[in-house]
Amino acid sequence: MKYTVITGASSGIGYATALAFAERGKNLILAARREDKLEEVKDEVLKINKDLAVVLKPVDLSIAENVHAFYDSLKGFELETWINNAGFGNFASIGEQNLTKIESMLHLNIGALTILSSLFVRDYEHVEGAQIINVSSVGGYIMISDFVTYSATKFYVNAFTEGLAQELKLRGSKMQAKVLAPAVTKTEFELRSLERDEFQYEGHFPKFHTSKEMAGFMLALFDSDKTVGIVDESTYDFYLKDPIFPFRGFENK
Repeated sequence: MKYTVITGASSGIGYATALAFAERGKNLILAARREDKLEEVKDEVLKINKDLAVVLKPVDLSIAENVHAFYDSLKGFELETWINNAGFGNFASIGEQNLTKIESMLHLNIGALTILSSLFVRDYEHVEGAQIINVSSVGGYIMISDFVTYSATKFYVNAFTEGLAQELKLRGSKMQAKVLAPAVTKTEFELRSLERDEFQYEGHFPKFHTSKEMAGFMLALFDSDKTVGIVDESTYDFYLKDPIFPFRGFENK
């Protein structure tokens, strides 16, 4: 029995992705901070397919010591796909941003993703069909005013994942690494970024995607041999692409 792991699965893109992979008949390991929300996702997954195995892992991955413990707790499961979706943003100028929140964002967006990706690669690099998909942002290819620190974390995710994908190919590995780069998507993202209880996408953004649409793009990326799935900010069309950043490979001697 093989499992797909999804972090940040309690809402937004993670939630919709769990349902999309359930429709593909995939057993799931779902991780997020809010156990009650994970239970809701599980209920919806089992409505789609009552025969699926759904394992819930309530965990706050922005706390560094939780990350290794979370991965170690999965040692008894055979994994096939790992989706690092957990992350959050911050809307403030650099000189005015809340540094406590920024530290948590750095731990989650960069630290947890790097550690979990590295551990999964160590264990599954040579397993046929293994995939790792890191959810990033088109904001990781451009800089956005008052969103600079968040954009920088996503530059890291994009560069790290593209580099991992290139490195795996260079090594002749069986695993594929891919990055999904959404533009504005209707989720809880803005609520946490702006620290509000309510936010209306209509009127604030001329275009945006739903989480369900992004989950569809996730599946398209999953099915493809491309490394990058990216939304064009001007048209909001979705494209599958080869790596965007330059890469210089050196053969191991």
